[in-house]
Amino acid sequence: MPFEQENQIINAFIENKLQEFGDSASDEFLALYSQVRNEKLKLLFSSLHANLNKLIKEMNTRIPGGHFRADPSRELLWIIQVIDELHTNLANTQYAFDIDAYYHQFFTKSQCFLFSSGGSEIPSDFERVRLYYIQPIFRPLQHFNSIRNGFSQFALTPLGEGSYAQVYKYSDTLYNKTFVLKRAKKNLSPKEIERFKLEFTEMKALKSPYIVEVYSYDEENNQYIMEFMDCTLLDFMRYNNPNLNLSQRKNIISQILKGFSYIHSKKLFHRDISPCNILIKKYEDNVIVVKISDFGLVKYPESTLTTTETHFKGVCNDPALRLCGFKNYSMAHEIYALTHIVMFVLTGKQNFQDIKNRDLREFLEKGQNPDPSKRFKNITELRENIPYNAL
Repeated sequence: MPFEQENQIINAFIENKLQEFGDSASDEFLALYSQVRNEKLKLLFSSLHANLNKLIKEMNTRIPGGHFRADPSRELLWIIQVIDELHTNLANTQYAFDIDAYYHQFFTKSQCFLFSSGGSEIPSDFERVRLYYIQPIFRPLQHFNSIRNGFSQFALTPLGEGSYAQVYKYSDTLYNKTFVLKRAKKNLSPKEIERFKLEFTEMKALKSPYIVEVYSYDEENNQYIMEFMDCTLLDFMRYNNPNLNLSQRKNIISQILKGFSYIHSKKLFHRDISPCNILIKKYEDNVIVVKISDFGLVKYPESTLTTTETHFKGVCNDPALRLCGFKNYSMAHEIYALTHIVMFVLTGKQNFQDIKNRDLREFLEKGQNPDPSKRFKNITELRENIPYNAL
């Protein structure tokens, strides 16, 4: 596409977004966006900034644990959507921009509890949001990390990192969709690179709606593309636990156990079960989809990659594994970790020492019995003994 024609399309898009604000367009923060070369985009950033401050200021008056009214809840969700559309559609243009990390984190967390109708219950542990008055929320990208996909190049936004890989998200303008890029760190050993590749291969072979989907592997850069999910189970429970009813908790647990039942049917053990490796996607009709991710420690039968030197990982893992070693990881250890996950969804807690309910305690003591032979034998038995009547 000729540059002049592309520029016209971009300008029309920006103009359209600016018109959506109507009388609420604001030049209050124009000075913060002096480096933005497009005058209408400059005004749009200023308007987004002003409206965010107004809505967040009202939200702050309801913290902690208050009710955020329906109109501002709906408006804040809409503004976050506008920002996401701008970020996606401008990512591959001269007007590409980055979102301040603090506000980006706020957008991600707030989307876990904001609803477009009926208002939103603010989680009890949600902290007051700092308002920016003398620094910008949106920054033009002069130099940025990127990924080339076919003939297009996309800006990467860091999401986090683990022992072996760095994780980014990016918006693909061709598909008008957000993806995740997982990139192996440069200092990995050949054996660690082999396991990283094997993680992709195994996830690619798994065909289940409860497993995060992966798409393609880049041999040259040791990185692969996977689907984007909204948040971890840890964050979802942290911000939604007070408002989850029994039916919703059952639904989440059911999806988690279906995913692990499928993994076990393939003669595999995940070995890194945690609320951070179980991901959530939330749809507009409030449907929650749960998927399992991070197969970097998956146990393969007779694999030379599973050795006694494998480090103890997985926040829900049986402490006894420190002594017996990961090469002896079995169904009993997977059940130990899954018992923790089920209890977490049931109670919203990860420390169960103060659990007084008799049924919950019996379930916990069975699933995490110090004698592995006395635990639930498999997921079917675990599922049949979940004490939903205790809630």
